[in-house]
Amino acid sequence: MLLSTSIPESSSSATLLSSFLQKPTSSSWSSSFSKLSISFDAIKAPSLSTHNTKSLIKAAAWTRRSRGEAAKRGNKKSWKQRTDMYMRPFVLDVYFSRRFIHAKVMHRGTSKVVSAASTNCKDLRYSLPSPSDDNACRIIGNLIAERCKEADVFAMSYDPPSMERIQDKVGIVIDTIKENGIIFV
Repeated sequence: MLLSTSIPESSSSATLLSSFLQKPTSSSWSSSFSKLSISFDAIKAPSLSTHNTKSLIKAAAWTRRSRGEAAKRGNKKSWKQRTDMYMRPFVLDVYFSRRFIHAKVMHRGTSKVVSAASTNCKDLRYSLPSPSDDNACRIIGNLIAERCKEADVFAMSYDPPSMERIQDKVGIVIDTIKENGIIFV
């Protein structure tokens, strides 16, 4: 864009400086700026012929987006990714260490732990013959189900890690929770 001011070219630098440093007559925000007159006479719209327009459309169709333009857009999450937190808000997390079993139910949106149970707690550590066998899995399932019912959670989900099946000890914990009236979604 070409901008032209109303100051003549032959004026000296002192008059130019004094015109910009004049104090405003009003105390408003807009009056604190110097007055500029902008003319758009020098700007002309390009003439588009039908041949030129077709070549521009073809060129635009074959160009790929620049890396900067693609980076500004970002990745858009799928419908499932956006709604899964609301459709299945409570998730079961089970962890097996060498000696103990840990399980908790979390709310996805707030990351608040609704119920938790472990064979490492004081009540179960010394009363169980083995803190990591099938009987311990059933006890952890019962505790999780009871504590979820106390917190008014009657449905939850379990997302197994990738390439892992729900079997063995995890299957026993989930089956015990189901037997106690909790629905898995």
